[in-house]
Amino acid sequence: MRGDGRRTGYEQVDTTGTGDLGDAPGAGTDTVARVFAALASPARLRILQVLTQGPSDVTRLVEQVGGAASTVSQHLFTLRRAGFVDSRREGRRQVYFTEESQALTEVRRAAERLAARQGDATGRGAAGG
Repeated sequence: MRGDGRRTGYEQVDTTGTGDLGDAPGAGTDTVARVFAALASPARLRILQVLTQGPSDVTRLVEQVGGAASTVSQHLFTLRRAGFVDSRREGRRQVYFTEESQALTEVRRAAERLAARQGDATGRGAAGG
């Protein structure tokens, strides 16, 4: 609810009459949402792809993925907040890197499975039509 007591439309409503909200969002779901939001951008996925090949600073990332330095920096912030990217200072440069974490491995596998399924569905649709 808003400060004035009106609903915003995003409140969870008890439709069971029990007063129980069941799976109300908590810290765990916030983290999952942040992870998936970080992966929802093709630009961030390209940045991750580049960083899996080795560390890079913003200038080099801009050269490789395009866009403005400020935009790439914002994407890096989002990826870092979701736990996909880390950074270290090297002289005057901030260098970003990613390590193949268990989470990144699982996300990669899930994406490959979804892509394969989509390819299967496309193939069946073309043959059936």
